[in-house]
Amino acid sequence: MMQGEIAAPAPSRPNAKGNPNASPRSLKVNLVGMTRTELRRELTSRGTPEDKANMRVAQIWQWIYQKGVREFQAMTNLAKDYRKFLHEHFSIEAPSVSRRLVSSDGTRKYLLRIGSGHEIETVYIPDADRGTLCVSSQVGCTLNCSFCYTGTQPLVRNLTAAEIVGQILVARDDLDEWPKPGRHPKNETRLISNIVLMGMGEPLYNFENVRDAMKIAMDNEGISLSKRRITLSTSGVAPMLARTGDEIGCRLAISFHATTDEVRDRLVPINRKWNIKTLLDAIRNYPDLSNSDRVTFEYVMIKDVNDSLEDAYRLVNLIRGIPSKVNLIPFNEWPGAPYERSDPEQIRKFAHVVYKAGYASPVRTPRGEDIMAACGQLKSDTAKQRRSPLQFAESRKLAQAGHPKFSASNRSAAGKAASR
Repeated sequence: MMQGEIAAPAPSRPNAKGNPNASPRSLKVNLVGMTRTELRRELTSRGTPEDKANMRVAQIWQWIYQKGVREFQAMTNLAKDYRKFLHEHFSIEAPSVSRRLVSSDGTRKYLLRIGSGHEIETVYIPDADRGTLCVSSQVGCTLNCSFCYTGTQPLVRNLTAAEIVGQILVARDDLDEWPKPGRHPKNETRLISNIVLMGMGEPLYNFENVRDAMKIAMDNEGISLSKRRITLSTSGVAPMLARTGDEIGCRLAISFHATTDEVRDRLVPINRKWNIKTLLDAIRNYPDLSNSDRVTFEYVMIKDVNDSLEDAYRLVNLIRGIPSKVNLIPFNEWPGAPYERSDPEQIRKFAHVVYKAGYASPVRTPRGEDIMAACGQLKSDTAKQRRSPLQFAESRKLAQAGHPKFSASNRSAAGKAASR
């Protein structure tokens, strides 16, 4: 494969915009996840008059995404005959909740069931001044990042736009966030004020569906989130960054985690395809970067792997000139994890070096650890694995020593063989 070529994983079934949850007997089409153009085409192909199509699209769009309605009979500004027509041909469906866990710190984790019985995880993180929804873009992951629990789960398929948007709808249902009758949506408290594409999967390996879903989230007549309140996190699919800026325009976060290619090759194997220099060159060209709209470098702090002060100095030299901040993330351990969290004092010293160089360097407080909802811990229950403490310790030593067993190609298989 030539440098710069994108090896996007092939999904196990087509990324149809149709109903991901419908039974084979159902002929109804799920309207969730369609763009306005697609929605208009579906309506007119089944008999909606052309001269009324735009109006119908606007009405249905507002009912689904602004008011959270799931039944056509509740769309009271549509004629009864037209509501019956919609009911006969279409559905409004989101993933179903298989399991809901609430952390002692208020974090909520949803295990959601989608088409073909697959499961994904979505996390809601409340703070004093914001509420962040962490959304998945794939079932599993193909990147094999050695510090990430999701990376131990094989990629099953890409999520459809309906399944990505559906995560937002499910969370708003659970939080009872939909506007109350008689009140304008802008006067309501926004419990979900931010979306981060930091859940299961690599968003840029499912670009079109992620783009369409985020366009729906940003639409002013629906969910209506500003593009500055949406952050897409990528492990470094460098050739897709310009397109992300042009077609989505959201904020960008980079799963960076290392300051040398040798270490990043081990932690984030995609680095072997697009190394640190290639990635940073692409970031410098990301549209509209400024001090008020910075890129975030995510940096998981792993003891004796990437947390030295030499790493800190290298990091600030690498990102020099890029409007950015550095999020330092204490490593969140998971069953069988081969690494340890950096000591708090070492994290403090690292953060001080970055801060003195002129970059904000907040240390992220782990959230939802008691329900395995923290950064790097998402993995569907259908594939969770366990290791004994002795296996855990041995794996950690081997990984830190750079043992081939924990290379990108061997680590997942080795983890499965050692688990039980």
